[in-house]
Amino acid sequence: MMLSSFAAISSSSGNDLSGLGARQSRRWHRRRVRSRVRSAQEPAKLQYRKLGDSDLLISEITLGTMTFGEQSTEKESHDMLSYSFDQGINILDTAEIYPIQPKEETQGRTDLYVGRWMKSKPRDKVILATKVSGYSDRTFLRDNAEMVRVDAPNIKESVEKSLSRLSTDYIDLLHIHWPDRYVALYGEFSYDSTKWRPSVPFEDQLKALQELIDEGKVRYIGVSNETSYGVMRFVQAAKLHGLPKIVSIQNGYSLLVRCSFEVDLAEVCHPNNCNIGLLAYSPLGSGVLTGKYLDDSCGNSKSFRLNLFPGYMQRYNAPLAKEATKEYLKVAKKHGLTPVQLALGFVRDRPFTASTIIGATTMDQLKENIEAFTSAPRPLPPQVLDDIETVFKRYRDPAVL
Repeated sequence: MMLSSFAAISSSSGNDLSGLGARQSRRWHRRRVRSRVRSAQEPAKLQYRKLGDSDLLISEITLGTMTFGEQSTEKESHDMLSYSFDQGINILDTAEIYPIQPKEETQGRTDLYVGRWMKSKPRDKVILATKVSGYSDRTFLRDNAEMVRVDAPNIKESVEKSLSRLSTDYIDLLHIHWPDRYVALYGEFSYDSTKWRPSVPFEDQLKALQELIDEGKVRYIGVSNETSYGVMRFVQAAKLHGLPKIVSIQNGYSLLVRCSFEVDLAEVCHPNNCNIGLLAYSPLGSGVLTGKYLDDSCGNSKSFRLNLFPGYMQRYNAPLAKEATKEYLKVAKKHGLTPVQLALGFVRDRPFTASTIIGATTMDQLKENIEAFTSAPRPLPPQVLDDIETVFKRYRDPAVL
């Protein structure tokens, strides 16, 4: 009897424990499901990366501002700046020559828009990058100049005017927009030796920049539209003469423009070599990789930048570039991605990319770009990359002239 009673009690206890375990399991499952739902609903957060040898920790998206003051009003510009800031983007990029297309009556307007917005934000929370123009006959950029050069007087005048327009007393990152010497620029494929010209020595450019750093007006320096030769010469001059080293390079990079960086700049800029971070501009190929230029019947196509400014960046809209774009759109569709997710995800995941410069003319466009950047699988799956490489082998840099 006692044994039977004990067995009955044990069986009852076992049933209770079994029921308790089942209830705990169900509660754990519900919590797990709720957690997954929350994770799916919460937007992916941006990552932050140290830029070269600097102490700048920059967001993996940089807000480009070159349309502010031409295609975007001041209110639209401020709204986009604030939205980007709220999404965790902590670096914005401007230039003394903006907005695009450059002309005397609008030059500097982008800076003015940015500067008025900056007054409402903590200065130390915004990483401000701008650019001093390279060799140019756009003399409206200077008070008295027969030619714009990258020498001490030009650099100093440029920075002083930029500081005034931007309503700040220092620039976090100053790029040389394009070189003082001749280089093959903006889609040119090869170097034309007959166009060689005397240029400001690399050492002299760095000395001028050093003065501004010493004065506290510039924190770090970089280059833009630069070649491996130029990067190495700047790094060498800095090392030999104890001058500031460049920490970044702002070059075009996208599914349509890869070779110029991948062939040798990727090696030069590697962290174990010169340690220079890429700020990749035109990751959407001036909008072409969205596919919008493939549909001529689109109602608002006249407002698209390449249609609004005939001749501007037309290399991205060339027949071969359009063919390649169609193939990349097929890849995106095959893998359940939007064209923007594919294009931005590709640039985002490259090991040499420190930050991707994303521009927009409207808030809707900006939101789409940021959402696509953060929602694209991280990293893009191997199958996607394999298909990208298949297209690339057929269309190597179709936007190069």
